[in-house]
Amino acid sequence: MKRLWTPAWIARHVALVVLVTGFLALGWWQISRAASGNTLSWAYAVEWPIFAGFVVFVWWREVRHALRTPAAAPPAGSAPAEPAAPEPGIPAVRRPVRVARVPVTPADGADDADLAAYNRYLTWLNDNPGARPGDYPG
Repeated sequence: MKRLWTPAWIARHVALVVLVTGFLALGWWQISRAASGNTLSWAYAVEWPIFAGFVVFVWWREVRHALRTPAAAPPAGSAPAEPAAPEPGIPAVRRPVRVARVPVTPADGADDADLAAYNRYLTWLNDNPGARPGDYPG
């Protein structure tokens, strides 16, 4: 629970209280306007408490997420642990795999004439950024 009393979390708690209080006050204000004859205010009177409920929902999810994650990293001298299996319903996020690009060359060593012409065209387009494809001299 100490993790929920850092300066960042205190700011989140204060934001929760301010937003929920403000949204509920705006909902009450819309109810008073609707009671005085403004029919559009009935929709807003329902909408503002829904916003307050959404703020509470997001705050609760963030609290649960903060309490489920480990508090500190393991010591530097320890061996790396096996990745934990993700909880059901939570997608596993893995590091991207870097793959080296190997240029493709024909098996007989001869260049493809169409591929070479296309590469010259792409080089020309890159060298002439404002040009249209119809301006290509080749």
